[in-house]
Amino acid sequence: MGSATSSSSRSELAAALHRLRSTLARARAELELARSDSDSVPVDRLLGDLQEALDLLGRVEAAAFAIVSVLVVDDDERLAELTARGLRRMGFEADSAPRLRALRPGEVVVFDLGASASLDASERRALKTARPIIVTGSSDPASRAIAEDLDASAYLVKPVELDELVAAINRRASAVDRTSGTQ
Repeated sequence: MGSATSSSSRSELAAALHRLRSTLARARAELELARSDSDSVPVDRLLGDLQEALDLLGRVEAAAFAIVSVLVVDDDERLAELTARGLRRMGFEADSAPRLRALRPGEVVVFDLGASASLDASERRALKTARPIIVTGSSDPASRAIAEDLDASAYLVKPVELDELVAAINRRASAVDRTSGTQ
């Protein structure tokens, strides 16, 4: 990792830690105020603050321990969650979803082509920028053309072995690291 990348990572880590500290301090202040005023605690606000703090902590952990974040998108929600669970057991931070959501910086996307019909133009651009790992039950030329149009970093035909998927994720994560998260 070059010094510019290392410096950038350190500044991102410092910013995330600062935001984490601020969020937790805000939650603490609200709890103290509520306790001293004998008012009911603004539960929704506190839950939001704590979720934000947990998200920031996840980013810090991912940066500090080089944990790869993965989003598994599959129109079969059960299969998406099973895949995400397997990836979590392998040490990845993995979420599942039936549709593409906003992506985190450096997040690797495992995308089932069955979910491609639900993409709007901006989601298609975001997915293409992410260079997803495509998983599909089909190896026909039309499916491969869609994968190429999405600038896929890998094309895997189901059923996909977890080891094969992990290898593709690691290759994709390495490519992101080499380009400072821009690819």
